[in-house]
Amino acid sequence: MEDKSLTVEELVAQVGGKLLQGDGMTRLCGLNSLRDAEPGEVSFLGNASYLAQLETSRASAVLVAADFSGAAEGKALIGVENPTLAFSKVVEWFGVPDVLPPKGVHPRAMVGEGVEFDATKVSVAAGAFIGDGVQLGDGCVIHSGARIGAGARLGKDCVLHENAVVKQGCVLGNRVVIHSNSVIGSDGFGYQQVEGRHVKIPQKGIVQIDDDVEIGSCTTIDRARFGKTWIQEGTKIDNLVQIAHNCVIGRHCILVSQVGISGSTRLGDYVTMGGQVGVAGHLEIAGRSLILAKSGVTKSVTVPGAYTGFPAKPLMEGRKLLAYPGKVPDLQRRVKALEAKLAELEK
Repeated sequence: MEDKSLTVEELVAQVGGKLLQGDGMTRLCGLNSLRDAEPGEVSFLGNASYLAQLETSRASAVLVAADFSGAAEGKALIGVENPTLAFSKVVEWFGVPDVLPPKGVHPRAMVGEGVEFDATKVSVAAGAFIGDGVQLGDGCVIHSGARIGAGARLGKDCVLHENAVVKQGCVLGNRVVIHSNSVIGSDGFGYQQVEGRHVKIPQKGIVQIDDDVEIGSCTTIDRARFGKTWIQEGTKIDNLVQIAHNCVIGRHCILVSQVGISGSTRLGDYVTMGGQVGVAGHLEIAGRSLILAKSGVTKSVTVPGAYTGFPAKPLMEGRKLLAYPGKVPDLQRRVKALEAKLAELEK
C-alpha cells in the first residue's frame, strides 16, 4: 500500500496554512475526529463547541482558524482560513481513493446506435448501458450497471454511479453527479379516476438537471407530464428524496434525506429543507426559505424565512404551537382542580 504519510510542514503547504505552534517535522499518517484521533493523526476544529475536545484530543496536529489564539499542549496547530474546507484536502489525501473505470468504453458495456461521444475522453465501465442516440460530453464517467435511456443528453464531466438510471430524453448539464440507485425520469404519479377505476395519465415530458447538481443514492425525480421537471444549477439533493412531476427546484437549494415534494410545486433559489419535510402540490416556496425537519407545507410560502411544524408556520409561531401539547397534562390537572372547587361552591 502506498505510504501517504507526510510531515506537519508538508501538510501546512498542502492546505495553504500557517504553523501556529508545534513541531513542523512531526510525521502524520492518518486523520480522525478530535474525539477519536490517535498520535500520528491530524484533525480539525471546525466549531467552537468542540473546543474542550481540542484540549483532550490525542491528535498530533489540528487545523484551526487562522485567528485562533488558544493553545493545545503537545499538538501542532495549523491556522487556516476555513478549517472545515481545508480538512477536505486532508480527507482527499488520506481517505479511501475513488475507483474510476479507465478511459474508454469497456468491451462488455452495451452501447446503442447513433451514440455521440469521444470514446477516448469518457469512461464507460463493464455492464453500463447507453441507449440509442445518447449524447455524452467529454469527461463523463459511467459506472457498472448505470443505465442511460435513448436520446438522453449528458454534458461534460458527469458521473453516474453504479445502477444509477437516467431515462429516455432527460437532459443533464455539466458536472452533474448521480449516486447509486437513483432514478431520473421515472413516470410521474398521475391518475384520473374514471368509472371507479384509476386511469393512468401519460407522462411524456422530461427531467432537466442543470450544471453542478449532485443527487444522492435512492432518490427519484419524476419526468413531467409534459414540459419538464427542472432541477436548477448548483442544487444538492440527499439520499431518499422524492421530487414529483413538473416540479421546479431553484438554484443552490439543499434538500435533505426523505424530503417529498408533490407535483408542480416550485422552489425559489437557496431554499433549504430539513429531513422528512413534506410539501403539497401546486405550491410556491419563496427563495431563501428554511423549512425545518419533519415540517408539512400545505400552503405557499410567500415570505422568505424559517418555518416549522404541521402545517408549517413561521418559526416562532410554530415553536409555540409545538410546545402546547406538552402543557396539556398540567392544564388537565388545573381544570380538574377548578371543577372540584366549582362543585364545592354549588353545594
